[in-house]
Amino acid sequence: MDLDRILIATGAISAFLGVGLGAFGAHGLRKRLSPDMLAVFDIGVRYQLVHALALLAAGAAASRLSAGALTAAGVLFVVGTVVFSGSLYVLALSGRKWLGAITPLGGLALLAGWASLAWAALGA
Repeated sequence: MDLDRILIATGAISAFLGVGLGAFGAHGLRKRLSPDMLAVFDIGVRYQLVHALALLAAGAAASRLSAGALTAAGVLFVVGTVVFSGSLYVLALSGRKWLGAITPLGGLALLAGWASLAWAALGA
């Protein structure tokens, strides 16, 4: 399968899940979580949706950009989303505060994904 199709499909799946999780948070968790934990869950959804769009954009630009750096960006966006948003989801639902220590690792992966995307765009 071509890189553009993989990135677009992965972005679409992540966006699908983000919309579903957002609806679950807004409707299913409102009465179960404290406002603070609901906000944590919402941050996870927001970052997931933003990076789903980044995957879609990377897929749309795949024919014009460096495949190696673009692949790295895609992988880093996926890993970053799973670690960043995933740790926030589990933190909000379980109340396990130690997960907050893992969240920044996902943020670093997301930052590295953006740097890789810029690298790909610059043709390096």
